[in-house]
Amino acid sequence: MKTTSLKSTRRIENKKKKMAALWEISRLNEYDRNLKKKQMSDAENLKLDLIGIEVGPKPKRLRKDSDPSTANIETPPLIGETGPSGKIKLSGEEFASLKKQLREQTIKMRQHPNFRLRDIGDNASLKVDTENRIPLFLSDIQHLILYSQIGVHAPYSPARWCCLEKYNRLLNTNILIIENLSLYHYSSYENNFPFLSSKFQHELEVLAPPSYRGDIIKEISMVPITNTQMKKFINEYGSLESAVTKSEDLFDTVKNLFPIEESILKSDNEYQNALPPSDKFPRTHLLLSGWELVEENYPLPIKGLMQHKYAGYVLTKDKYKEVTPFSPMFGVDCEMCRTSTGDLELTRISIVDEKLNVFYETLVKPDNKIVDYLTRFSGITPKIMKNVTKRLKDVQEELRKKLPPNAILVGQSLSNDMHALKMMHPYIIDTSIIFNITGDRTRKTRLQTLAREFLSEKIQESRKGHCSTEDSSASMKLAQLKLKKSICFGDAVLGGIENEFRTYAELGSRNYATSMLKQVTKLDKSASVTALEDICSTYKYYVDKGTEGQEHNKIKFYQEKTNGDVIKKFCKSVLQQSLNIAHIKIPENQLLTNITQTFKTVDQWVQDIYNHTAAPGLCIVLFGGQKEGGNGGCFIQVKGNY
Repeated sequence: MKTTSLKSTRRIENKKKKMAALWEISRLNEYDRNLKKKQMSDAENLKLDLIGIEVGPKPKRLRKDSDPSTANIETPPLIGETGPSGKIKLSGEEFASLKKQLREQTIKMRQHPNFRLRDIGDNASLKVDTENRIPLFLSDIQHLILYSQIGVHAPYSPARWCCLEKYNRLLNTNILIIENLSLYHYSSYENNFPFLSSKFQHELEVLAPPSYRGDIIKEISMVPITNTQMKKFINEYGSLESAVTKSEDLFDTVKNLFPIEESILKSDNEYQNALPPSDKFPRTHLLLSGWELVEENYPLPIKGLMQHKYAGYVLTKDKYKEVTPFSPMFGVDCEMCRTSTGDLELTRISIVDEKLNVFYETLVKPDNKIVDYLTRFSGITPKIMKNVTKRLKDVQEELRKKLPPNAILVGQSLSNDMHALKMMHPYIIDTSIIFNITGDRTRKTRLQTLAREFLSEKIQESRKGHCSTEDSSASMKLAQLKLKKSICFGDAVLGGIENEFRTYAELGSRNYATSMLKQVTKLDKSASVTALEDICSTYKYYVDKGTEGQEHNKIKFYQEKTNGDVIKKFCKSVLQQSLNIAHIKIPENQLLTNITQTFKTVDQWVQDIYNHTAAPGLCIVLFGGQKEGGNGGCFIQVKGNY
């Protein structure tokens, strides 16, 4: 029989002691968790007492003899005997048993789904004051829903704003969508939502689709196609337009935040053979999308989105035309000076056309007194401004008359210029985004550097300050250079100069989409929609494109006549599918006559759905917002099985 050395024996003994200590810590942690749950429960009951809901008597402090959840772990038992030094001695069988229990405990802890916010999610939280809060998009919520069902197979990840760990351990994802309720209702009447406010850990602001002419069902149901899907549709049907007509899966989802006149346009594929001579791809591919405009802090006509910032802002046109690869581009640059308000106000604007001719240029007298001319940057001096009488309002009126209805504005970090102009425009090409030499979208490169590296030009070197005409021309030249090269030229994020011949088809398209419910059920998942009759029909349309008699074995649709019936049916069927959507709509008259009782009823519906959610499960409540009443709200909670 092999003899164990003294060193090996000590090592084994030390390992046993560590295992025993880990076991004790594990039991103590379990005790702490139960204690915390007990305290939270007591706090919740106290809150219910305060708002007039009767609860049974509770002990003032935790007692091991009256609380079975903690009776056995108040003082975790030590396994084995203790020696003179107080150290635990373990026998072979005890050690094996302890090791097994620790392994089971570790596995159990690692399998718990966990949801947490990233920085962008934190910025949308109701914990952030209104002035600094940046709302999420409904597409962000959609990405979370998709990821909770199919994880890494989802076309888009919610990693931009949140993290969902162990999604594959979720038994189901349940969503309650309530139209006509806004964040204003929740914030003003929070006491009428005792369950929602106490049970749901994450409370977020979401852009309300009605405020930008959007549709909540469409936003949730439609998933923009990816690059791979785009190539597949084009290869199979010849073009995306043909695929929309012939395929059951592809939808055209073009929408705008601005009042744009609808027109029948050629497709991008047709335009490939009819581009301006200098362009290798449609210039429309360089336009910022809606969410990019918000991300880059461009002013947008969205009611409820940091509305206090947009007082005095105007649209560049009352009506816009659809943008095309032949829409004219205009380089824009503004110079500002600091005024007595502490803000930067417009003092000069220069706009050039595609031939680099000056299209519009003028000096502007701020409404407030200039306290710092910032001559080193603006080039503005008291002498230059001496006889200037034109005001910002005059500039706005002149630009509204001169700019074409399909004009594309080009500039470096143009959001600053648009805020200085106090104007909003739908078609923007931002050279600080389409050119990137850092490989990081959050790190912008100065216009001076871009001009030097890509145009071999030196700008902004005069000690007398920047020249707005020079800067607007540089931005225009950069955009034109990119159009001569490729969509990836000068952009390290998309591959840079070495991938010059990569096509835009590899980047996907946000104008075409597929059904979210179909995406989910392609794998081993099932889904259901329970809603009022007209709402349910709309969901069904975004699945089968209005095809009569088409059945989907994995997608169930339940139509009900009242909101209460929707909730009852939803609770009965919620365990049959992995993804469940309940969609109701609060009549506007209820928000005028019986608002308190309406909100209490909604809170009870939320509680019913949460109680019928399998554990572990993801529960999401979405307030759809109102056209005139502010943004929506999203409430998220993972229901645990521990």
